[in-house]
Amino acid sequence: MSVTQLRTAAASLAPRRITSDALLQKKLAHQPICAITAYDYPAARLADEAGIDLVLVGDSLGMVVLGYENTLPVTLDEMLHHTRAVARGLRRSFLVADMPYGSYHASARDAVRNGLRFIKEADAQAVKIEGGRSRARLVQRLTDAEVPVVAHIGLTPQSVHSMGGYRVQGKSLEAFERLSADARALEDAGAIAIVLEGMPRELAASITAQSGIPTIGIGAGPDCDGQILVFHDLFNLTFCAPAKFARQYADGAAFFATALTQYREDVATGRFPSDAESYHLPREVQAALEAAHPRARKA
Repeated sequence: MSVTQLRTAAASLAPRRITSDALLQKKLAHQPICAITAYDYPAARLADEAGIDLVLVGDSLGMVVLGYENTLPVTLDEMLHHTRAVARGLRRSFLVADMPYGSYHASARDAVRNGLRFIKEADAQAVKIEGGRSRARLVQRLTDAEVPVVAHIGLTPQSVHSMGGYRVQGKSLEAFERLSADARALEDAGAIAIVLEGMPRELAASITAQSGIPTIGIGAGPDCDGQILVFHDLFNLTFCAPAKFARQYADGAAFFATALTQYREDVATGRFPSDAESYHLPREVQAALEAAHPRARKA
């Protein structure tokens, strides 16, 4: 058993929570929005205390936490489980949850029901869905049901099979115009923000300039209103070569490997645990035991 110091629920100690309007005000004031993914309480708490504006419980947890090949196997229950954990670690950051593949594709009725679960059961402030103009009507349905939506266009991982892999999108004039139209349609449908992934900087800059809602880039250049990275990419915890846009800020893999190796060696050699790391009987109990069971004297 270990112990984690949980936060108190004292409202007077809680910082003001970031809202969708606060994110919009940052765009209007040309103040960059900083976002990151998180999948559990410790990462969420670290992000929150570091002043991160937006935390996304991404379906990327399928690969970086659950060990799946891609995001497609992630279930609604898994996303809800991890979103609840992240929510417990946040006091300030705006919380967005990915709706996983299959949770909004069959029918609008199912999508709204599933979206409501993230707000009602997991304490999310918004959900994220992938896709362009074809999702506009769904964005409006969710918005009408008071489920705020963050849209996601460009390289959309849930479309990995139809895209033929993870490829940069929007490189042709036709694709440039199509994605620009997608962004406008999603904004008109009520999206509160839009993630731009895996597209040329010039396209992301154009969409950002024309958009009345915040754009959050990942592999889309520095001209977006904000940036997001996967937590595990920041700390070299993905066990693979990083994407071009994923800057590594610390080598978590080496840090943990060194500590684990030292722990194994300490156990193997008897250096852990030490006497100081052990519990002891009270002196009076030890005395009583020795009196009841005196040690045999040496001859």
